[in-house]
Amino acid sequence: MQKTAIFLTLGLAGSLLLACSKAPEPQNTAPAEPAQATSADATLEGKVVVYQVFTRLFGNTNTTNKPWGSLEENGVGKFADFTPAALQAIKAMGVSHVWYTGVPHHAVVRDYSAYGISHDDPDVIKGRAGSPYAVKDYYNVNPDLATDPANRLAEFEALIERTHQHGMKVLIDIVPNHVARQYQSLSNPAGVSDFSANDDSSVEYARDNNFYYVPGQAFNVPQWPANYKVLGGDTHPAADGKFAENPAKWTGNGARAAQPAFDDWYETVKINYGVKPDGSYDFATLPNDYADKDWPAHYAFWQGKDVPDSWLKFRDITQYWLAKGVDGFRYDMAEMVPVEFWSYLNSHIKHTNPDAFLLAEVYQPHLYRDYLKLGKMDYLYDKVEFYDSLKLVMQGKGPTSALVETQQRMADIEHHMLHFLENHDEQRIAAPEFAGDAKKGLPAMVVSATISTSPTMLYFGQHVGEPGAADAGFGKASRTTIFDYWGVPQHQKWMNNGKFDGGALSAEAKALHAYYQKLLSFTASAPALVGAYTELHSANLAAGTAYSEQQLAFARYNDAQKLIIVSHFNSEAGVNFNLTVPAELIRQWQLADGQYQLSDKLNSGENTLNVTNGVGSVALNLAPLASVILELQP
Repeated sequence: MQKTAIFLTLGLAGSLLLACSKAPEPQNTAPAEPAQATSADATLEGKVVVYQVFTRLFGNTNTTNKPWGSLEENGVGKFADFTPAALQAIKAMGVSHVWYTGVPHHAVVRDYSAYGISHDDPDVIKGRAGSPYAVKDYYNVNPDLATDPANRLAEFEALIERTHQHGMKVLIDIVPNHVARQYQSLSNPAGVSDFSANDDSSVEYARDNNFYYVPGQAFNVPQWPANYKVLGGDTHPAADGKFAENPAKWTGNGARAAQPAFDDWYETVKINYGVKPDGSYDFATLPNDYADKDWPAHYAFWQGKDVPDSWLKFRDITQYWLAKGVDGFRYDMAEMVPVEFWSYLNSHIKHTNPDAFLLAEVYQPHLYRDYLKLGKMDYLYDKVEFYDSLKLVMQGKGPTSALVETQQRMADIEHHMLHFLENHDEQRIAAPEFAGDAKKGLPAMVVSATISTSPTMLYFGQHVGEPGAADAGFGKASRTTIFDYWGVPQHQKWMNNGKFDGGALSAEAKALHAYYQKLLSFTASAPALVGAYTELHSANLAAGTAYSEQQLAFARYNDAQKLIIVSHFNSEAGVNFNLTVPAELIRQWQLADGQYQLSDKLNSGENTLNVTNGVGSVALNLAPLASVILELQP
């Protein structure tokens, strides 16, 4: 979810930007799991590519874009908009997994009472379309997304099947930390009760309560800032500054006051996992050696254990979606839920589907290894470590040495740290608040997608330079709104009225898309990218050439393929230099003195590796923002 300032301060990466006074020796790093992908990606030759799509916005062709506009005014995308042509266009970018963001039924302002859905109160909804991270019914889907809301679940099941038919897997959000203040499921399977149905609300905490309470106090909506009005000031019968909840519940970000602040996640309530208000645990903890055990051992550990009721509820929810054909989950704010719960949940998921893809949002680097090893996650966002450093490089504010240092320090878990340049929480590259030009993302995308064995994630609209330029209502410029009904202009041009051929794009945007497609398709099939890594940066900084902190060079290789990758981050001027390939790497590649042909897999050119006295050299002439991926020819 888009976070408040409270959580954006977690784990600042400023310390990563200090370049060493003495360049380190080149480091050869085999991946944590070289050439042996995890069960979640075992069938792929190259890397996993995840396409994150904000489902509500994807198929919307309406261009009105009125701030705070209704569905009728601004339009909305549907499951049906993911046509075979759309899915084929996504697949053509090398995509292996589609993350359909915002699918579970969340609180919305629109009236769906004709379908038996209770009204939601706009005083506890962000935006007119609502936050996808305030889930109201985990056993059904957002009625906005269906052509026929009465048939909404079947329409999503059909989308799952279409996605599978196009050779891609399906991911959806699960938000275990919090739910909507008005949670009410219409679709619970037999024997499954709603959250809080059996809670004792007279006490702040009980182990098997699903929520925490503020006994004796009723909930009050936040004090609105002077520049904020619910629904932008539009009239609505329920927009009266009140919401009936007595006793009040703790808010999703952990705020315990009966009246949360505007910056709190006031539209949500915190889930209780058996963590007492003093922070102590009311459940069995994992022995330390379970960090080294596999998921079957974790599954066995929890058999016969008495666990809090919320654990059972999310076990049932995830099993329900697995049975529908969903192939994995993206977990929102996973670090706010105890790691033992993740061990329990994920081992149960893997017991049902060993190939399930489990991706978690964790922003505190000191927790990474616990959530991977004890929590049995497959992947975590590499936001605070790699993305934050790469963003500064793109903005001309940080050195590329920070990326080398991060890659070396994360070597033991690098396979599990998903890389991205955009997602629904982050600013668009083309936004003035970020880089102001989508082309500045090109060298960064090459580095992000090729430096490690981890999955790469692409956000819809990124590949055509969407700038997220307007205030949509609750959603503000530089990020594409997740709260409002909206059309995404550059993405709509790529859709081209359902053709998905980019026909309405400018020549520059078409070239951008072609670059992304060529790059990501290559990464999805390149065996070297699940192999070893050697940084070439320090040797070239020390070589006395024009190579500088505006370039980044490294090698990726295994027995099947050998690559030299170089990116140039300067947007104003090109650069010429002879790239040094150190003797250690030449020995590993078993190359004798002589000349070797290199084929540029990104630009379709040719180059030459010259080896003299056991040291390699490649003459490079890089235009502004250019990169090369040079494959050693047999």
